[in-house]
Amino acid sequence: MAKRTPYRPRQRPAGRKKSRFTPRKTTRVTIRPAAEPKLKKVFATIGVPPKQPFRPDPFQLQALAAMASADCLVTAPTGAGKTWIAERAIARLLAETGGRAWYASPLKALSNAKYTEFSAAFGADQVGILTGDRKENAEAPVIIGTTEILRNHLYDAMHRGETLNTDLVILDEAHFLGDPERGVVWEEVMIYLPTRIPLLLLSATIGNADQIAAWLSHIRSRPCRVVAETRRPVPLYPLFFHPSGTLTPLLKASAKGGKTRLYKKVGDFVHARKPPRIASPGKLPPFGDILAVLKKYRLHPVIFFLKSRADCDRALQLCQNNQIEDDLRRQKLQRRVSMLVSHSSHMAEHKQRWFLENLAVGSHHSGQLPAWKLILENLMTDGLLDAVFATSTVAAGVNFPARTVVMFNSDRYNGVDFSPLTPTEFHQMTGRAGRRGMDNVGFAVSVPGKFMDLQMIARLLHARPSNVVSQIKINFSMVLNLLLSHSPEQIQKLLERSFATYLLGGRDAKRGLSDPARADRRFLWRDFLRHLEFLQQHRYVLPDGSLTEDGMWASRLRVDQPLLIAEGFRLGALPVKDPVLMAAVVSCFVFEKESDDHLDGDSLPKLLKGAFVDLKEALTPFARQMFAAGFAVRPLFIRPAAAVFAWANGAPWETALHIAEMEEGIFSSLILRIADNLRHIRNLQDIFPQPAASASAAIDLILRDPVSLY
Repeated sequence: MAKRTPYRPRQRPAGRKKSRFTPRKTTRVTIRPAAEPKLKKVFATIGVPPKQPFRPDPFQLQALAAMASADCLVTAPTGAGKTWIAERAIARLLAETGGRAWYASPLKALSNAKYTEFSAAFGADQVGILTGDRKENAEAPVIIGTTEILRNHLYDAMHRGETLNTDLVILDEAHFLGDPERGVVWEEVMIYLPTRIPLLLLSATIGNADQIAAWLSHIRSRPCRVVAETRRPVPLYPLFFHPSGTLTPLLKASAKGGKTRLYKKVGDFVHARKPPRIASPGKLPPFGDILAVLKKYRLHPVIFFLKSRADCDRALQLCQNNQIEDDLRRQKLQRRVSMLVSHSSHMAEHKQRWFLENLAVGSHHSGQLPAWKLILENLMTDGLLDAVFATSTVAAGVNFPARTVVMFNSDRYNGVDFSPLTPTEFHQMTGRAGRRGMDNVGFAVSVPGKFMDLQMIARLLHARPSNVVSQIKINFSMVLNLLLSHSPEQIQKLLERSFATYLLGGRDAKRGLSDPARADRRFLWRDFLRHLEFLQQHRYVLPDGSLTEDGMWASRLRVDQPLLIAEGFRLGALPVKDPVLMAAVVSCFVFEKESDDHLDGDSLPKLLKGAFVDLKEALTPFARQMFAAGFAVRPLFIRPAAAVFAWANGAPWETALHIAEMEEGIFSSLILRIADNLRHIRNLQDIFPQPAASASAAIDLILRDPVSLY
């Protein structure tokens, strides 16, 4: 993991009076619950608001009104009620015209949650789901699915020369347009979607909503209205947790529009020469003691945001003093846990179950199995847990509320290195504080430490939302699928409709929203031509830009490395007759990390080793040509293949994990992505009947407890 630069506060000016919190030595102090008297008033507001009949907020009504004659981009804080707008828009469509609606979300877990929610709202027979893992009631008038599935449906409709069979598209979490990895899919949907289909975008607060709406109005030749709500549904109060256990306000009260300043005692702490530590160097904070302070002042349930998955798991051991003293509450929690784990023997024996049932605390991160994370989300939503320790990934996309969030770092690991929190990331985290209908106020608690810049947190609390920028990029799957239905000249015009081209075109330059002096607007077209030339050289595309027979079926491989898999079919290098080997070999194309491939003989069967060597030798010349042409090529590793081979052969989950040397959530995600790739191979049954049959069988072998939720 990348090295981090610790936060170094400025030195306290000479002669400045010390606060009673400013210590004379750098020591770890004993935590004793206490609170600044000024907090008495805000703490008195803690509680559940009275039940009231639902009344839509003005911004919700404005969005519905806008949808009657235009597209609409709604930006609002987490929990503000954006889903209500989608439900009412769908209900109006069903009632007035009997039309069809598509609701696309970025996460399978979120799609599953919306499927349950919308089935209750409209009736199970009216709602279907398409996520890759699930395909249920696909002809229903309301379809819930991932954005990638919607994009693929647009590809298919364009290929058939048809319009997408829907009358409304809703893109949830539309700020994913700016996601470095997946934003291209959101942008493709917006570009390809027929103008006749109204578009409703639901987003977290973003800084350049007007710019995105102007771009959409430009390319879709229909107005796109912006409806912005900046008010949180539950007010947020920021707190500072002194290492002694004393809670204070984080900010100094200031006149409206005044400069944000730290509360005096917090400022004194920041500038102290030797402030006390909440934990010894290299040690985790005493989470149990911190939780005890928060519970004393009724600030639970709590989400603790930690820097790593390992810290989230280790934190549970430090909460031994959080025993559930109320027998009725403990019994209720244990009954609920028993019900939630009843579908899976692995969940029933999960090593962290004891902490849930006896301490009311849990660990939630990408290293956990999806089924286990879903259990925690249900328990937290039901108000049965005191605390969950999570990485910041839980902040985006999942309905996972609490009364309080606690932050120990002002930076975040983004998969490559540590970088300061952006306003969007910060507001997604604090957006989990305060449950609509369950809390009068939410709290964001900052705990000092080596990587906590309290002044930065103060700025982020009132920072302008981040802008969303285009992340569109050309890839082989996109090129092949566009050539199914467009000539290169037509594709050039499509690329000119991209948000990236719009930003580079100088529009809105007077408002400082784009820089006309940036890169050449034709960069996408040049990159398209580079991909096209390589495909023509290797006989996937004819000189006139039309697809060869191989290009036609390769376009249906909307997978991680479509050309390498296509070449594997061409060269006969894939083990097409053996479902177990098929699953194992496909893992080589899916796995993205570096791997230690030193395996003992028991973990590396000769059958797998032979298939792997044959595949690697067959594909190496083609991979070298790709690399020479400037295209990224990931190396193929055998360790993940060995783990998948064992799992597909019926080995226990623990055995496969031992071979994989991965956390079970990471290994589970790998298997789910393998299954997605296998589904695309299965769809080639008219071209490759034997590989398709093996792929279908392989899916059944790998999607078993504890991987599959359904």
